[in-house]
Amino acid sequence: MASTIPAERGLRRVIGDDASIPDGEVDGLDDEGLLELYRSLVLLRTYDERSVIYHRQGRIGTYAIYWGHEAMQAGSFHALADDDWIFPSYRESAIGLLRGMPPATILSWWRGHPAGWWNPADYNVASICVPIATHVPHAAGLAWGKRLRGEDACAIAYFGDGATSEGAFHEGANFAAVMRAPAILFCSNNGWAISTPVSAQTRAQTLADKAIGYGIPSARVDGGDVLAVYEATRAAVARARAGEGPTFIEAVTYRAAPHATADDPSAYIDPERVEEARANECLGRYERYLRRHGLLDAELEQQLKAEAADVMRAGIAAAEAEPKPDLGLLFEHALVDPPASFQTDLAELRRILG
Repeated sequence: MASTIPAERGLRRVIGDDASIPDGEVDGLDDEGLLELYRSLVLLRTYDERSVIYHRQGRIGTYAIYWGHEAMQAGSFHALADDDWIFPSYRESAIGLLRGMPPATILSWWRGHPAGWWNPADYNVASICVPIATHVPHAAGLAWGKRLRGEDACAIAYFGDGATSEGAFHEGANFAAVMRAPAILFCSNNGWAISTPVSAQTRAQTLADKAIGYGIPSARVDGGDVLAVYEATRAAVARARAGEGPTFIEAVTYRAAPHATADDPSAYIDPERVEEARANECLGRYERYLRRHGLLDAELEQQLKAEAADVMRAGIAAAEAEPKPDLGLLFEHALVDPPASFQTDLAELRRILG
């Protein structure tokens, strides 16, 4: 029997603190399933930490850091089936790794290389969305299409708290509700839209309240608790498959890293709150949970982290081995009837870049 436990601010929670709050339970995960969640968390964390280093070495471009958000991504992912579709924002850029996408593909995306684009149908993972919230209507539309075809699949769209202030979010949410689309609207509320706090974005007490106006049920979970995220997403997937329409999930955490490698959060962040969040970050919390239940020891932990590091080393080597793309790709598919100046522009670009 699944059970959640009370948590700060009324959030659903499963993992206790090994002190005053005991661990809860969650259905559907045996010991191997619990360890698979851990493998996913480790892989995502390793990718993020290495990517920051690669950026500092000038090997990839500006990078959106998701350190501390891994529980929201891995927990929700493991509640999905292979036929379900994933619509990531830039903060979930590496979630395709959990579907078997090569790390080199995602690293190439951050390098601006054509090898960083993939056929979404190969993995049921849509292209990484950089414009805020514009993929929410896409996810709602695909989910509705699945329902019209009678297919037993749903779609999940990931977005941050700032996306709930965008018109595209409201359009997508309303469309999903009216059409009873099998969609999960997953909001990773880390407290900041770059440097704008949630308090400056809305007068609603919670972001989940925004779902009420569209007749969408919602859940609020501790975003640092991978099991609570799994449990809430699994319930949302069950609703979707039963034809009951979309669910809004607000996963609450606190951003303990810069918005991106181009951001200096010292101008607006509360350093004490950041240190508190880092001390209770999601990977460490889950490691302590697994140790309490006898599923993780130091040897296995090091083994899995070493495996993830090897995957990343091979990924960056493969990405950097890609041949330089032809500059003509910048012009080739820009316009159906390209102007004659394109040829002059391309020739000048080739001259400048050698």
